[in-house]
Amino acid sequence: MKSIVILISGRGSNMRSIVAAAAQQRWPARVAAVISNRADASGLEWAREQGIATEILEHRSFLSRDAFDEVLAARIDSYQPDVVVLAGFMRILGEAFVNRYDGRLLNIHPSLLPSFPGLHTHRQALEYGVKVHGCTVHFVTAKLDRGPVVAQAAVPVLDVDDELTLAARVLEQEHIVYPRAVRWIVEGRVVLRDGLVRVVGEESVQSLLFGR
Repeated sequence: MKSIVILISGRGSNMRSIVAAAAQQRWPARVAAVISNRADASGLEWAREQGIATEILEHRSFLSRDAFDEVLAARIDSYQPDVVVLAGFMRILGEAFVNRYDGRLLNIHPSLLPSFPGLHTHRQALEYGVKVHGCTVHFVTAKLDRGPVVAQAAVPVLDVDDELTLAARVLEQEHIVYPRAVRWIVEGRVVLRDGLVRVVGEESVQSLLFGR
């Protein structure tokens, strides 16, 4: 049974979708712990109700980013994770931390990368007038929002959209594609090799996405 550690900073809606999918689909993995850098993250209470170990590590208690990263890594490693999942974790992690979990650290970004990295992605999409928007699951690297892409999901941008409506439609897709991508990793169907995402065996990313 493989181990997943999830990092959150808020309500953890993607965390909830991953926990639910792991249980319902009987993954060969369990969510061993949920760790937050904010004591008021509402997702922590939900995780506790599911019987998942939770920890709080306030980043404001540390004098430097590196000091926080070092302690966070030690907390994560105590659960011997096969995969570390960022689910609304609002901290930029340092290069040493990212390298420590090379090939095991996943994030989801609310745009079709490489378009619109960083913040305010839905606003940017509307300002640019793009007709298609979406989300991207990617391996985390030292370059922010530039890691190898595991999976993407797209939604149309409607003339009547504002940031809230567009964000809501993208979030629906996040809740589908993120658990799917995490499952591929824990089942060994997708790996990071030589800086590229590789599908193991004769499957393709397309067959994984649209098959099941």
